[in-house]
Amino acid sequence: MDYASLEENRLWELYHCTADIHIRDELVTRYEPLVKYVAGKVSVTLPSMVEYRDLVGYGNFGLLDAIEKFNPQKHVKFKTYAVTRIRGAIYDHLRELDWVPRSIRRKTKQIERAIAKLESQLGHPATDEEIAAEMGIDRKELGKIMAKVASSSILSLQEIWPVGSDSEGGTIGDTLESLRSENPDAVLEREEVRRVILEALQELPDKEKKVLVLYYYENLTLRDIGKILEVTESRVSQLHTKAILRLRAKLSNRRKGIV
Repeated sequence: MDYASLEENRLWELYHCTADIHIRDELVTRYEPLVKYVAGKVSVTLPSMVEYRDLVGYGNFGLLDAIEKFNPQKHVKFKTYAVTRIRGAIYDHLRELDWVPRSIRRKTKQIERAIAKLESQLGHPATDEEIAAEMGIDRKELGKIMAKVASSSILSLQEIWPVGSDSEGGTIGDTLESLRSENPDAVLEREEVRRVILEALQELPDKEKKVLVLYYYENLTLRDIGKILEVTESRVSQLHTKAILRLRAKLSNRRKGIV
């Protein structure tokens, strides 16, 4: 059969029923441009030592995973689903390279702990001044640290976020995942992950929330987001990093039972 000539929905129906490797290969071919698009978007946030073609290679693993797990009956667009899996695969492989300096990892944890402590006490998003004071530095020094963290760290919504003491955690991507056979307990767990993450997102400062929405849901580049918010690309990168650190701190507090 000439799978290349089949209409897309029909192709997905056939693959969902048969798991035919030839159909899978046709789907991979059709969505290869999506991998290149995501790899290009991620590459602009990374140091020059990370090669674009390597990102494409990592992303291909995510595409295969998305094809295997996607269920067209769930009424989620494959491109929306696949972008999450592709981006997640790229970040996972980058973390395995472990090229981020230990000093940056240490500073990242210090900022995250400061945010978690302050926001559990204050009941509102901690300001830069409050975070700096908690860390025993001034705001200018905090800005320098944030710039280094933003340019060196792999921080994204694909991070694993524990939501309970007995939970392995989950990601926003996992909340969209469609498995061919689903355990009711797994469904409830993902719904809880989704609820906690979405609540935490709503509590972010306005600019940080906008950056996450525009980057992850509207698929805009940092440069495009900067034009919309009328700030520099590097400032957008810092807002993105701060938002992720704030979310991780919030979810860490919730896991410990701190409201």
